[in-house]
Amino acid sequence: MKLYCGKYIRVCKELNISFLPQESQVFTCDNPGAFRSIYSPHCSQDKDETLETLAAQIVTLCATLDENPGVRYKKETVLENTILDNAKQLAALVDYKLTKHYDMDDNGKKKGKTQAQLLIVERGFDPVTPILHELTYQAMAYDLVPIKNDTYKYKSKDGSEKEALLNEDDQLWARLRHMHIAEVSEQIPKLVKEISANKKQPDGKITISGLSQLMKKMPHFRKQVAQKTVHLNLTEDCMNHFQKNVEKLCKAEQDLAVGSDVEGVKVKDPMRTLLPVLLHPHGTYDKIRAVLLYIFSLNGTTEENLNKLIQHVKIEENPEFILNWRELGVPIISSPSFFPMRRSSRRDRTQEETYSLSRWTPVIKDVMEDAVENKLETREWPHQSECPAAWNGSGAVSARQKHKASSQDERRSGSRLIIFVIGGISYSEMRSAYQVTQSVKSCEVIIGSSHIVTPMELLDDIQALSKPTTTKETFTIVKE
Repeated sequence: MKLYCGKYIRVCKELNISFLPQESQVFTCDNPGAFRSIYSPHCSQDKDETLETLAAQIVTLCATLDENPGVRYKKETVLENTILDNAKQLAALVDYKLTKHYDMDDNGKKKGKTQAQLLIVERGFDPVTPILHELTYQAMAYDLVPIKNDTYKYKSKDGSEKEALLNEDDQLWARLRHMHIAEVSEQIPKLVKEISANKKQPDGKITISGLSQLMKKMPHFRKQVAQKTVHLNLTEDCMNHFQKNVEKLCKAEQDLAVGSDVEGVKVKDPMRTLLPVLLHPHGTYDKIRAVLLYIFSLNGTTEENLNKLIQHVKIEENPEFILNWRELGVPIISSPSFFPMRRSSRRDRTQEETYSLSRWTPVIKDVMEDAVENKLETREWPHQSECPAAWNGSGAVSARQKHKASSQDERRSGSRLIIFVIGGISYSEMRSAYQVTQSVKSCEVIIGSSHIVTPMELLDDIQALSKPTTTKETFTIVKE
């Protein structure tokens, strides 16, 4: 390097990064196979090694952020005499590796705990969020439209195939991705009109062909209009799916997930809510998702009822789509125990304005807000290692405990909350990190996992858990 390119290099520094920065507040370990290694009964020998690897990757994230966080985890789940304690194991590994890493600090000094918390939780903690039909732009698009490696392919007006990368380099995508599809549908035409304000249109309607003509005549606006053309196409794709069948599903899904209808009346008979979905010619995956929401709403169902549901959805040959959720600690068969599993209480959001088909809030958002407000119960969220006593989401530190701020501390006021979900995160949960950061402002929330999942990918992964083969083989249902 010194011989050939020394004159081009100003500084050379080793960056300890073995994670993938997916978005500004989202990271992954780029390891979808971790799900099977941790949860499949046929891969128990791989689990310890996978947890070790994930722990090392999480430590490099903390090191990159110059944080030595206090570590907490969601209390282990006991289901059918099996203890699911992956979060506890991973927390212990991360804390040990953090201590080891900061014992070998560049300056030869031991780094104390910083104003940060790391919370570790398993995917089974909230099985509802990753299988619901979401109506915010990013989550909806990745669920309903075939987007691979963040690349959206579409046909232009002249029939040629185009593709666009959906990432934060596209400012419009970054601006719209967390909005409800109804707002996005309103926003894009307005943004196009801003660009074409000086160009006379035969009418006020925005069309793909109109944009094409505009691009040819106004080259300096080409890039801006191209972005908006992409999102006009993607929004139309999403809305076509919504109007075709998703709209009918959403009301039933929301009622089952929330436990009450849009007027706030409690759902007394979840089967009556589910039945119209089963009787309608929806695709098999959609019916599986609705059946799972029904089972989750009851905290498990009887074996007899489950068999009838499996027959109704016509997955007798592949009941694992439903049964294998047990491997994640989610009750599928109701327990005869006199002490049913206690559900976590939810934050009251009745005063928040929501769309009627988007009433559900990811459980992780409750956790983020409770953590920021220092309201997490130690019984449910034990400490693997304590944070500084003064830690709270506002980043307030008493005068007695203030230390001389480093240059990095000066650049970032407040504190950090890092969430790691074992087994995949959904786009809705990613959105929650941005929403809480925006509302609190003095605490940055970062969320990560082994990988990001869409509802259909998660169902395929769940179904594959019971396969004894080392390579993942999935039974794929053709969407109807």
